[in-house]
Amino acid sequence: MKTYPANLDATRLRLGVVVARFNHLISARLLEGCVDTFCELGGERDNVHVAWVPGAFEIPQAARVLASSGRYDAIVTLGSVIQGGTPHFDYVCDGVTDGVREVMRDTNVPVAFGVLTVNDIEQAMDRAGGSEGNKGSDVTRAAVEMANLCPILEKEPAADTPSNRTDSQ
Repeated sequence: MKTYPANLDATRLRLGVVVARFNHLISARLLEGCVDTFCELGGERDNVHVAWVPGAFEIPQAARVLASSGRYDAIVTLGSVIQGGTPHFDYVCDGVTDGVREVMRDTNVPVAFGVLTVNDIEQAMDRAGGSEGNKGSDVTRAAVEMANLCPILEKEPAADTPSNRTDSQ
């Protein structure tokens, strides 16, 4: 068996981040987790470029422009959609999820989905640095890993060794 190695080195990567301004407190905490993690993985703070958008529904458009620019190795999307008493929640969640997926498919740039879809503000806070960790951090790890993996997928993988195996193997 041959395996492509997991690589969480952000040293030379450039990260585009799209953040929804709506529910700003949550978004700011997600962004903090994103930037801190990128730097912990060896990335430079100056290589994180942030685009604030009005709300979650606008995330895919900004993500597409950033991904199409050719300037970024990966895109991270951050925000939160909190359940209300109307179907609006479902429409926004569907739109942002489908839109982000289409950006990734159409541009072939890794796009990490860090938009929380939660029932209430407490769940959002738990996932933005609270008891459930920081999803901004989690999706940044995914973005860095995918930014390193995608360029090598067209090449033959290395022989399987303990150093390139994941915990699940």
